[in-house]
Order: sequence, then C-alpha cells, then structure tokens
Amino acid sequence: MTKVSNVDALPEPTVLRRAKRRRPGLLVANAIVLVLAAMAVTTIFTNPRFEWHTVAKYFFEIRVLKGIGVSIGMTAVTMAISLVTGTLVALMRMGDSRLMSTVAAAFIWVFRSIPMLVQLLFWYNLAALFPTLSLGIPWGPRFLTFDSNDVIGPLTAAIIGLALHETAYIAELIRSGLLAVPDGQHQAASALGLTPTQIFFRITLPQALRVIVPPMGNELISLLKATSLVSVITLADLLYSVQLIYAKNFQTVPLLIVAAIWYMIITGVITLLQQRLERRLGRHTLISTDKAGKAKRIEHSV
Repeated sequence: MTKVSNVDALPEPTVLRRAKRRRPGLLVANAIVLVLAAMAVTTIFTNPRFEWHTVAKYFFEIRVLKGIGVSIGMTAVTMAISLVTGTLVALMRMGDSRLMSTVAAAFIWVFRSIPMLVQLLFWYNLAALFPTLSLGIPWGPRFLTFDSNDVIGPLTAAIIGLALHETAYIAELIRSGLLAVPDGQHQAASALGLTPTQIFFRITLPQALRVIVPPMGNELISLLKATSLVSVITLADLLYSVQLIYAKNFQTVPLLIVAAIWYMIITGVITLLQQRLERRLGRHTLISTDKAGKAKRIEHSV
C-alpha cells in the first residue's frame, strides 16, 4: 500500500538569497561557539583539580566494571519486562472493554505520578507492610509462605520499581504509535482478508514502530541514567561503586568523572544503535520531486 503526501518547498533562488542574507550572522555565531568550546576544553584539561591521572587510575577498576555490569543488566532486564507489560497495558487501554481500559488508565496514572525514587524506597521496605508473602487461593488456604526480606532484596526491589515506572511510560508510547497508523490501513487489510493478528503484526506494528522507536530510545537512555537511583537502597551499580571508592580515598570529583564518562559511553552506544534501527525502519520511505518542484514523500507500508 502506498501513501503520497506533498510538502511545499521554496524555489531554489529564494533559498539561496535567504542563505546569503544569513551568512554574516552565521559566521558570528560560529565564531562565538568556537570560542566558548575552546574555553571549555582549556578549562577542563588545564585545571589540575580535575585530577585526570586519578580518573585514568580508576577508570577500569574492577569494582567500577562490576557496577557497569549491574547498571547495564538492570537496564536490559527492566526494559525487556517493561516492553512486554507496556504492550499489554497499551492494548488494554485501547480495547473495547471499558473495565480493562479503566484499569489500564488507572495503572498508567498511578505509576506515572509517583516519583521513581519513592517507588524504589517503597518496594525496598515492603516488609514493613507485608512481613510475609504467600501463594494460595484468595481468601482461602495458603500453600507457600515466604519471608518478604528474603524475597524482596535490593536487586528485586530495584527491578520491580523501575519496571512498573517504565511500564506506565512505555504503554503510552506504544499507544501513541498504534494510534498514528491511519484507520484506512486496517480497513484495506481487512478487505484483503487478513486476520486481526496478521493485520497487527504485518500492517500496524511495522508502521507504528517508526513512531515508537525514537521516543523509546530516549526512554531507554533515561532508564539507564535512572538506575543510578538504586544507590539509595545500597545496590552496587555504577554510581554506588564509585561512591564506595571515594568514601575511602576522598577523591570525590575524579570518581564522579569516571562514572559520568562511562554513562556517556553507554549512552553513545545506545544512540548509535537507535539511529541504525531508525534508518532500517525508514528504508521503505522515498523522497522524490514532482514536476512542479514540490517535495513528495512516498511511504511504502509493509
């Protein structure tokens, strides 16, 4: 199926004239940016208080590397759980059942409203409300009983809190992507005899992904940075690992720089992967020009 949309474009001479008029201002702006960038780089590398030798010493320290593994692992597990649960919540929110739609909307409202740090502290202290957890028949006999402190440790509390928080946001991202697919696509697919499942996976989802992936990449990066909050429940992630080190040697700033650089490196890798995925999803989009000189976007759906 093909969708064509026209985007008005200015004639080339007009564009050139405007570019020439902006050129002096652009040169001044570039000069200011270069001066400010040079000042920043000079300050960073000439100020001895940054102690770059200490940064290099602890950059590959074993405790720091273990903390990186914990942060990446929590991010991966939490995102995997949140994608599944977020999709289910989004489908419930868009479903025909008023009860399920209301429950999904309430879930999204609750877990988007409560700050992530509050959720982490709540799940970490769940034993104060429920000293024991059990499996059994509701209002009936219990088959298995567990001590809450044994079941909900720091890592479990962190994953539960992060996953519930992310599920609420991801559900809205997925819902917005699904709603962005025109109804005509569904109607045409139904006319061709496709089942609802085939329509979802072969028509709706491939088109919705182009809307979902960019904000989802941002959400993944935000989740990676949010894992630093688990340091308050004594989970040895990247930030808590460097805190343990500078609590002994008092090299606070150099160790924080180590953590910041590692966060930037991981974020850069995620950004590159996101860009590659966006290009792959947009490989069926062609840009051409019609006889009138207007830009024409032709989108081929899968």
